[in-house]
Amino acid sequence: MIIPKSIKDAVTEALGMLPAKMTSDRAVVQLYATGLQESRFIHRRQIGGPARSFWQFELGTPASRGGVWGVYLHDKSKVLLANLCAARSVKFSPPAILEAIENDDVLAAAVARLLYWTDSGSLPVLGDSQGAWALYLKVWRPGKPHPDTWQECYAAAMGAV
Repeated sequence: MIIPKSIKDAVTEALGMLPAKMTSDRAVVQLYATGLQESRFIHRRQIGGPARSFWQFELGTPASRGGVWGVYLHDKSKVLLANLCAARSVKFSPPAILEAIENDDVLAAAVARLLYWTDSGSLPVLGDSQGAWALYLKVWRPGKPHPDTWQECYAAAMGAV
């Protein structure tokens, strides 16, 4: 598995728009591994589903506090998300954000980082594939998790950092 240069550039730009405390190599590995797991950085739209971007975000709902709505409503991320939307000329509303992230990889990477930021724990140390998997399951809440592919995705992410 290879992480395209365009994705590396998008993640670098996205993290550059966030506070320095959010931009560690651990964050980069988690973002790369998640993107590989979700789409292999090939599919901007979920095959047969509603998710968008290489990180496969769903809209979620205010009640579920998942997906874009979760990042939009969370106290730790909502101001940062508003700033990102302003910088990327995107209306600050969950439907507009979902539409934009389908083709705006910088915004999509930043929203993905913000979703991980909403978790109260810290990111796993580099090399802790199982910790990264557990965090992915907790935060991303994939409908059909595929643990059999995570190791390869995580190894590729580690190799890219």
